[in-house]
Amino acid sequence: MPFYHKLGKVPHKRHTQFKKADGKLYREEVMGLEGFSSIQSILYHHFLPPRVKMTEDLGSAKPEYVDFGPIRHRAFRTDQTPLGPDPVSARIPLLGNNDVILGVSRAKDSMGYFYRNSQAYETWWVHDGSGTLKSQFGNLPFRKGDYIVIPFGVTWQMELSEECKFFTIENPSQIEPPKRYRNNYGQLLEHAPYCERDIRLPEELETHTERGDFEVRVKVRDRLSRHVLDHHPFDVIGWDGYLYPWIFNIEDFEPITGRLHMPPPIHQTFDAHNFVVCSFVPRLFDYHPEGIPAPYNHSNIQSDEVLYYAEGNFMSRKGIDRSDISLHPFGLPHGPQPGMTEASIGKAETQELAVMVDTFHPLNLTKQAAEMEKPEYMSTWLEGDGE
Repeated sequence: MPFYHKLGKVPHKRHTQFKKADGKLYREEVMGLEGFSSIQSILYHHFLPPRVKMTEDLGSAKPEYVDFGPIRHRAFRTDQTPLGPDPVSARIPLLGNNDVILGVSRAKDSMGYFYRNSQAYETWWVHDGSGTLKSQFGNLPFRKGDYIVIPFGVTWQMELSEECKFFTIENPSQIEPPKRYRNNYGQLLEHAPYCERDIRLPEELETHTERGDFEVRVKVRDRLSRHVLDHHPFDVIGWDGYLYPWIFNIEDFEPITGRLHMPPPIHQTFDAHNFVVCSFVPRLFDYHPEGIPAPYNHSNIQSDEVLYYAEGNFMSRKGIDRSDISLHPFGLPHGPQPGMTEASIGKAETQELAVMVDTFHPLNLTKQAAEMEKPEYMSTWLEGDGE
């Protein structure tokens, strides 16, 4: 969500001398995207940013995909995801392609190391739990329902207040509000389902000058490296710019409703390269006297549809439980299962909550996803009176 923000102390002009009390210089770092042509921030460090005491290759960080098999609708049970030691270590990739990797993470403890993804944006949607995202840009407290958006190159760690469950999105492109919601200056327009007031920015910049051994795990080139720094990585005295982590809570998404059933794009929350993120939130149903609230059957002609079901009773779907993920790949139609269309007629509202990701290229399946599959899901359209 790029708009200007500043924390801590910065000099009056860029690229000028900025001195500590002892007369030594703070070290300026320009951190930007797309070769100085996209959003950027300027940070001022106590220590030289490139200094690294030791490096070690930790191996491949690329998901391992399995054969997809015959094209079919699939669902995956993630409520029993293994409880890992920390959010990053616990993350399990489930679906992915060159544009995006989708996964889940269930963690009980805070991170004892720092992490930096230098090849992708990361979005952590908080299904359960709370804590604080800490980075060189400051602290961002998070809670249930938050989309935590972390740009390329941010060094961060999560401090958990309790056990947490996340749905994760990793993509080598920026995450941003859809262009139709913004004016030429980037400001969100009146018809947008959220505005800048709903975006939470880093606060309480903690400047650390401790020396010692500090581990930073860096993901880049589809591999993971361990860097040991001789100083704390959060040594920033101040920064300003447009590039930083930010949070948007799904409860602040204002649903767009209509007299007749509205198509999925009205749920769109974020845009990225070759995929979109949508939020299904509690909302009023259609108010035409003969309206059918349940969605019509539709074919994903050029899109794979992934839904992470969070809360409530999803009106059009049978055989789905809390924390389940469905995959409706393009190549065949999908829609309400038998009896669900009729059951929706006359309903005034829904309390469902879900996150949807629609990709414009086919998704691959990991071994871990195959182990979580609910094999009976495809047959749920056969139930009922033979529709």
